[in-house]
Amino acid sequence: MSFQPLVPIGGYTGWKFLERTLVQQQQAFDESPTIKRVTENFREKISEIRTAEELVNDRDLLTVALGAFGLDDDINNKFFIQKILEEGTTDDDALANKLSDSRYAEFSKAFGFGDFSTPLTTTSIASEDIITRFERQSFEAAVGEQDNQLRLALNIGKALEDVTDSAKSTNAQWYALLGNAPLREVVQTALGLPTEVGSVDIDKQLETFKARSESVFGTDQIADFSGEDLQEKLVRLFLLRSSLSESTGYSSGNIALTLLATR
Repeated sequence: MSFQPLVPIGGYTGWKFLERTLVQQQQAFDESPTIKRVTENFREKISEIRTAEELVNDRDLLTVALGAFGLDDDINNKFFIQKILEEGTTDDDALANKLSDSRYAEFSKAFGFGDFSTPLTTTSIASEDIITRFERQSFEAAVGEQDNQLRLALNIGKALEDVTDSAKSTNAQWYALLGNAPLREVVQTALGLPTEVGSVDIDKQLETFKARSESVFGTDQIADFSGEDLQEKLVRLFLLRSSLSESTGYSSGNIALTLLATR
């Protein structure tokens, strides 16, 4: 049985508690028998994997590989995942680059089957990075069983890092953000944008997100959110707006006043 994260309260107060206890809680979670068993198995066997087909045919290894990128639901889509891995990310026409969810490209890139003559499974550094990601994602998922908003908040730092690493231009980074479903939900909520914005043309979405970000945060540069203060404000607005939208008895005027008071 895995260690169950302690989440005594939700919202921003719950987030601050998680921040204070995260190192200790994550360590206890990583050392729990269930997590330790699967990560030690991955560490022992992954260096033997030379092809995407070998990886997708080992369910235990694939569980860790997909879980590291929050793609657990694809565990049974073996043909799809094998194609993602084999085509890599260097070719613009590769399947991973065509998908709106940028996590698939990060997943494919991490293993390197389609990008290098020798896959990254042979390097201990890459393998340890995947294990660390899996442990973190698994902990976040356990938190999410109690409070999904806190799970999304925990994901923000690494997700923003992946987005900024995935592309150099600001617009390309925004497109990657819009394609990362968990991160997009956080940013969209923090910016106070309705879900309907997702139904308009993607270029119009880009324009809308950038303009609102400039208005709310004073910048439309995603790289700026790597700073502690701006990232903290992003989390705070996300959790506050999420809590208010779930509450009853709040008029739009009350919500606006409450949000203004937090700036």
